[in-house]
Amino acid sequence: MNHKIPLVIIYLCSFTISAQSLSYLDQAVLFSTESNFGTARYVGMSGAFGALGNDMSAVDINPAGLAVYNAGEFSTTFTYRDTDINSNFYGTNTFNNDDYFRFSQIGGLNVWDSFGNPDIYKIAFGFNYSVVNHYNNNYVINGNSGIPEYPDDPDFNFDDDPDNDINYINVDDQYFYNYTSGINDKFNFSFATLYKEIVYLGASMAFHHIDFYQNTVFEESSNDGAGNTMDVRNTEYLSTYASGFNFGMGIIVKPTAGLRLGASYQSPIWYNLSERYEQRLSYVFNGELDPNPDYPLPNYYDYQLKTPGKFTGSFAYVFGQYGLISFDYIYQGYKKTKLKPSSNFNDENADLNAGLRNTNSFKIGTEWKYNIFSFRGGYRIIQSPFVDSSAEYDIKGYSLGLGVKFSKRFKMDFAYDNSSYQDQYRFMGAPGVNPAQFDITNNRFTSSLVLSF
Repeated sequence: MNHKIPLVIIYLCSFTISAQSLSYLDQAVLFSTESNFGTARYVGMSGAFGALGNDMSAVDINPAGLAVYNAGEFSTTFTYRDTDINSNFYGTNTFNNDDYFRFSQIGGLNVWDSFGNPDIYKIAFGFNYSVVNHYNNNYVINGNSGIPEYPDDPDFNFDDDPDNDINYINVDDQYFYNYTSGINDKFNFSFATLYKEIVYLGASMAFHHIDFYQNTVFEESSNDGAGNTMDVRNTEYLSTYASGFNFGMGIIVKPTAGLRLGASYQSPIWYNLSERYEQRLSYVFNGELDPNPDYPLPNYYDYQLKTPGKFTGSFAYVFGQYGLISFDYIYQGYKKTKLKPSSNFNDENADLNAGLRNTNSFKIGTEWKYNIFSFRGGYRIIQSPFVDSSAEYDIKGYSLGLGVKFSKRFKMDFAYDNSSYQDQYRFMGAPGVNPAQFDITNNRFTSSLVLSF
């Protein structure tokens, strides 16, 4: 798959494809998207931490939150995900279910009193490794569109004589299998300070890594109405590797004892990507394998991606030692997503600008304490970046959490997160074929170990 292959114009509110595997357009959106990974406390409050801090994952939103800590901390997190994908293609439903387990976060920080400047109360440095997105998924689509993807016999329909053409216009069955794996993760280094016990200021820089793999199989059985049958199998392999960098800055203001106001900016991520694409196409005619399958050499291509930047405005109120409520508003400029070198991606960048919109997303979370227990909950709506997508394509999720503080230095946190949304995938390029429809539900269980020192 290289930049010279014709790409289908981005299908609003859905992924599009060049053949079956993800196109550069799709990858630009996929690699710009974050999931709700983080510490169990963060997940339990649906990530509404922009004005709170005091959590290692909160630093990824607003680095100023690092200075909210009064002592050093270390945390590590594991995540279990159960995913249901119900596909529908021309009335045929296929239910897919898989589960995945992985290590998702580790980080720590230390806090020092500031000496020599009476206005600077403390400074903090932190490091955090976290998963941004986890690409492990697989599903099957089955059905019959009635429109053939491969209507012609490649061994006979090669000349200008229509009398010897064999056209397989009657579709018997169509099948699509999609397997993806890989990870998008980052290493974040943060610094923050507290000025006059009112203003928290912070900055961060992050180094990103992507390892993405996709294997797709499309099979079609058809006949010409005169006793001839053709079975086609098209297998594609796509591997993408990337490294990137971005920075962040933020502020939290504490105008009263309980009120917290936060604002932060996360810059675009500048990625350098390398991909390997391979295709294998084979035919079976009347039960006999074509002796000349199409196995072209793998294609390699390097390119760059600039993801959208992100602004977060936050409000929180802390009710002393009893609990808190927090709200985040996130604005992300997807229309600024760019592929480079620009001379090779003029059409794709035009399609990204026309097909994507800047998004407005919301998170709300709460935490209440009783004795050694902390009870948490949250809700979020993450708007789809596609221009014409309806609300069904927005990610809606809720979360529940529990924290247990065993001692001053040791606690464990647990969280359950549920999210659901609709999606589409156009795995066929034949004119008039509708994309497959998906109902997707993710159930995620997260646990964290937290040590203070």
